[in-house]
Amino acid sequence: MLYDVGVRYLTLTSTCNTPWADSAQVEEPGFSPEHGGLTNFGKTVVREMNRLGMLVDLSHVSVATMRDALEVSRAPVFFSHSSARALCNSSRNVPDHILATLANNRGLVMVNFYSHFLSCNEFSTVEDAVAHINHIRDVAGVDHVGLGAGFDGINATPQGLEDVSSYPVLFAELIRSGRWSAEDLKKLAGQNFLRVMREVEKLRDTMSENNVGPSEDTIATKHLRGRNNCTSVLHLPRTPTQRDHGRAMPLQQQQPAAASPGAPGPGQGPRQPP
Repeated sequence: MLYDVGVRYLTLTSTCNTPWADSAQVEEPGFSPEHGGLTNFGKTVVREMNRLGMLVDLSHVSVATMRDALEVSRAPVFFSHSSARALCNSSRNVPDHILATLANNRGLVMVNFYSHFLSCNEFSTVEDAVAHINHIRDVAGVDHVGLGAGFDGINATPQGLEDVSSYPVLFAELIRSGRWSAEDLKKLAGQNFLRVMREVEKLRDTMSENNVGPSEDTIATKHLRGRNNCTSVLHLPRTPTQRDHGRAMPLQQQQPAAASPGAPGPGQGPRQPP
C-alpha cells in the first residue's frame, strides 16, 4: 500500500525497536537487544522491499540489524543520515566492518551533519564533516558515500555548514584536499544515490520478470503480544549545554518506523535527535 502511494524507502526502525527489528537504542547503557537484529519476519520485510523496489534504510538500526539486512538484501541498502563510528562513537553511526560489507552490497552512507554525530559534542566544523566523508570513502569507496545532512531535524550543525546554502563551502574544502575530482564530487552530490535507486529498481524488474510473488509470511504473535506500537523513553538534557548524543530524551514518545517518500529526517512535533 505504501509503495502504491509513492513511498520509495523505509527506515527499518526509528529511535526504538519495532516488533521485528532492533534499533540503535539497544546499544546504549541500560538497554539490551530484544531480537538480536532482524527477526525472521524482519528478514521477510527486507526481501519484500527488494521485490517491490523499495530502498532499505538502515539509519537508526542496531549493528546486528545492519548485519542481518546486509546478509538478506539482494539490492543495495543505504543509510539516509548516519556518519562514521570510527570518528565519533555514537550508536547512530556506522562501524568500519559494516562500511566494508556495504561496499560489497553496493550500498551507500549519506553523512549526517548533526554535531553530536560528527565530533561527539555540541560543537563541530566543516572540517569534521569532511573527515567523516573522507573516512567513509577510505573504507567503503567513493561510490558509497553521499550527503544526508538532516537539516530538517537537527539543532546543532557544524560551524560554517548551517544549511544547504553552505554546500559550496563543503565542496571547496573537499577540492582543497586534492583528493576529490569533479566526477567524484558529482557522485557525492547525488549520482551515488541515483545509482542505488536504479539498482534497486533493476532487481525489482528482474524479480517481476521471474514471476516472484509477494510473501505470505506473517509476524509471529509472540512479537506482538503486549505491544501495539513502538515506544521509547528518552532522557532530556538537564541543562541547555547538555545535549543529546544520540542517546535518549524524560519524554514518553510514540514513534513508528519511519516511512517517507521525501527527504530523511524525523517527523512532526518537538525536535528530536536525528
